[in-house]
Amino acid sequence: MIRQALAGRVVYPLHERLLKRPTFPYLGELESSQWLSRSDMQQLQERKLTDLLKSAYAHCPWHRENMDRAGINPDGPLALGDLRRLPTMNKQDAVAHGDGMVWHGVPGGTFKYNTGGSSGQPLIFYYGRRRQASDAAGRMRARRWWGVEPGDPEVYLWGAPVELDKTDRIKTLRDRLLNQLVLNAFEMSPARMDEYASAISAFRPACIYGYASSVALLAAHVLERKTKLRLPALKVVCTTGEPLFDHQREVIGEAFGVPVANEFGSRDIGFTAHESPHGQMLLMSESIILEVLDESGNPVAAGETGEAVMTALESFAQPFVRYRTGDVVRMSGEDCREGRGLPVIEEVLGRTTDFIVRTDGAIMHALAVIYVLRAVSGVGEFKIVQHALGD
Repeated sequence: MIRQALAGRVVYPLHERLLKRPTFPYLGELESSQWLSRSDMQQLQERKLTDLLKSAYAHCPWHRENMDRAGINPDGPLALGDLRRLPTMNKQDAVAHGDGMVWHGVPGGTFKYNTGGSSGQPLIFYYGRRRQASDAAGRMRARRWWGVEPGDPEVYLWGAPVELDKTDRIKTLRDRLLNQLVLNAFEMSPARMDEYASAISAFRPACIYGYASSVALLAAHVLERKTKLRLPALKVVCTTGEPLFDHQREVIGEAFGVPVANEFGSRDIGFTAHESPHGQMLLMSESIILEVLDESGNPVAAGETGEAVMTALESFAQPFVRYRTGDVVRMSGEDCREGRGLPVIEEVLGRTTDFIVRTDGAIMHALAVIYVLRAVSGVGEFKIVQHALGD
């Protein structure tokens, strides 16, 4: 492990610059913009929306046709009311018309990705460097709410193949230089979780990050074994990927001895919201326009639940405009208790993901098999049911 100052101020920014990701400049913007008033934040969103739709009109035929039918002038300036004149889109639209939505000449290039998760409907899509930077910078800002700085040691209980297959020397060196330790959430046998507990204590992280259910499973194991964790620098455990239930929050907090903060997001839309130290889920308004709509596509009344329909303001490579996520949310009438101009999400009713149990008893997050199925060409929809260890 290297010093935090060197990792956070030299290595990490250099890493992002070499990958042509404007992560740290975007972080600087976010640190300032979070204190904007709601009206000023809306003006920022409208400026970004104008840039996004102008780009989409120029480079993405499917979006151009929608804008023409809605009578929207791509030269702007555009307001949020103009956005609502456009039709909503869903995952099926992105599958059927993906080629007409992608700008392969986006600065920095496009990168192919797939999603599927617990919805069981795979989607291949493209993202660019700006979208990557907005996700990373958004998380960095949210970590700072908890006193965690870029370059502080972090443990990831993760399972994405993009993280776990690249086990060569370059990948190992990168993790060390960035003060990151990646533990495999797809290998959760009792023996392996004992190893994880020891590794986490030795690493002394400031933050632990992982799937909510996997972190809760490790926490329950630590408590059952009465393992004494030595984590003097730990400030927060951040969970992601699925709803965090009250009993999971309790067991994680008891095992690790720090607060637990959940985040909300998706592969296709990106990092969306993060819990603050005051227990409020704050929307990343600089990157996301969130509408909460009923089944007929109309805005719900304040305090009512509805589907989260999002426009990703940094998704220039493949714009997701008024995208029906399938998640159900309810907005709060509260303001941020620390004075930020970020709206508060009262409740997120996302989709849950269960576990798979191997014949040797090892517990695997269900994404271990979802990642395989969603990458198979021709699979339109899938469902996984484990009836017994071998069935």
